[in-house]
Amino acid sequence: MILGLSIPAFTQLHVVISLIAIASGLIWLVALAQGRWLARTNMVFLSTTLLTSLTGFLFPLTALTPAAITGLVSLAVLTVAVAAIGPFKRQDGWNSAYTVSATIALWLNCFVLVVQSFLEIGALNALAPTQTEPPFAAAQAIVLAMLALLGFLAVRRGRPAQAAAA
Repeated sequence: MILGLSIPAFTQLHVVISLIAIASGLIWLVALAQGRWLARTNMVFLSTTLLTSLTGFLFPLTALTPAAITGLVSLAVLTVAVAAIGPFKRQDGWNSAYTVSATIALWLNCFVLVVQSFLEIGALNALAPTQTEPPFAAAQAIVLAMLALLGFLAVRRGRPAQAAAA
């Protein structure tokens, strides 16, 4: 039991939170790449991304796993994002720091989504059962390239008036 939920029920909750984080993050990043700041969507993204990382550490762990390392990296970049949007109010270089760190956090969630999709979806698993096959690498490369491009555009175009965007 985790937080009073069975492990399967807690896993479903964790997955739902993760999917909300990814969906809201993609909506936020696309808008920012177009020069629009979606404050509410951003806060949903940031809070659910934090919850995704934090709830991941509630699963029983017996060793340091790739999932735990991904969670630690995510929390590190989210620390920068929270500082950039909170105390530093995206002033000066903190605007770019926020966008870059939030984009990295989104990519980490998408990275895990691809991993889990290839593990859990039969058709994808058949294409890359060990996740060392070209379809898995191609999927990860496409996700990385798309988010890197959107992140680049967001840094270039996502400079709304500081007072209105905070």
